[in-house]
Amino acid sequence: MLVWRRLAALRVPPASRRLSAAAPAPAPGGGPGRSGDGGGALRPLYMDVQATTPLDPRVLDSMLPYLMAYYGNPHSRTHAYGWESEAAVEKARRQVADLIGADSREIIFTSGATESNNMAIKGVARFYKSRKKHIITTQTEHKCVLDSCRSLETEGFRVTYLPVKKNGLIDLKELESAFQPDTSLVSVMTVNNEIGVKQPIRDIGEICREHKVFFHTDAAQAIGKIPMDVNDMKIDIMSISGHKIYGPKGVGALYVRRRPRVRLEPLQSGGGQERGLRSGTVPTPLAVGLGAACEVAQQEMEYDHKRISQLAERLVTKIMSEVPDVVMNGDREHRYPGCVNLSFAYVEGESLLMALKDVALSSGSACTSASLEPSYVLRAIGTDEDLAHSSIRFGIGRFTTEEEVDYTVRKCVQHVKRLREMSPLWEMVQDGIDLKSIKWTQH
Repeated sequence: MLVWRRLAALRVPPASRRLSAAAPAPAPGGGPGRSGDGGGALRPLYMDVQATTPLDPRVLDSMLPYLMAYYGNPHSRTHAYGWESEAAVEKARRQVADLIGADSREIIFTSGATESNNMAIKGVARFYKSRKKHIITTQTEHKCVLDSCRSLETEGFRVTYLPVKKNGLIDLKELESAFQPDTSLVSVMTVNNEIGVKQPIRDIGEICREHKVFFHTDAAQAIGKIPMDVNDMKIDIMSISGHKIYGPKGVGALYVRRRPRVRLEPLQSGGGQERGLRSGTVPTPLAVGLGAACEVAQQEMEYDHKRISQLAERLVTKIMSEVPDVVMNGDREHRYPGCVNLSFAYVEGESLLMALKDVALSSGSACTSASLEPSYVLRAIGTDEDLAHSSIRFGIGRFTTEEEVDYTVRKCVQHVKRLREMSPLWEMVQDGIDLKSIKWTQH
């Protein structure tokens, strides 16, 4: 009964949108809402959907039977419990495949995009290592991709880390010139998790196909948000995450092309599940949740994209009209609109985050936000260190409301102005002093 009471607490009054939100309703005026835990505590608004997304209620509905009644091991072939779970897993596999234009036999269930990225990069490199020892990636990839490549360098592989232009996009001519006779893999993220830049994936796929090199893309921030077709884009391996598309945490998928066949060396040994590439029992409820999230995303994608674009434009326009010296990081045109990264000059980003305690935001990737170093993604696009330290990422998603955007803008403008009034640098700029002309000395 306790479970159902908690679920009931998540219900919200019908909004103008045809989909009811999974999170508590905001307070009047777009302020923070009640937690729904029975304690009446206020919780901040959620504007960090690049870190994770709330579970869509329709996804939860699909998962519940497999958490309670249909609990069989999907690899048990001798009784109905196993057959039921296996059928559910295979349905989920088809749902994931349908979203990206793949064959269901090309979908491997994993624990998430980090595992998928590790499997793709290390798996391909190690399988073809007798003939090919070179990999190409970019400087702005997710940390798990960069760390996988660094790990391979200790094994004798060579890695080319392509720089990006100031707008965050790679130079296709630099990619062309980076190929070597023994290049086995190119790995380029579809949508960047910090600045929302969308790379020219189709063009990259064509170039890789011409050079007969496998192409991997980390599509965790793109799947279900923009149209993706692995055949049209010439993608050979693709990483997918469940909790980035309103599905459950702890599950993801790896698309592995069958024709032309991509071979991987498995990272773990065991029962040989998932075509022998990922041993271990597939968690049926999580796989079902990922499949349902993909199906919902396919149905809602056009509507979500249009609505999120309008909310993002509203947020950026209002902030920039009321606060001077604000920079949008990344290309304004080739981007996913739901990821907005702004730098507020003469304001320390961490101070602004602390001031905006009633809005859940971040200064970059959740995987690296514990570090006080400025974002390596912002440094890669040539952002000054001061501006990189003043950046805030605003995440707008399926359940974000217009009231929440307006509240966030209002609070952001208020605190930026307050913090600047306290800043001697801002005062110097107002007096017409060029800060770059000052020679600072240490005492």
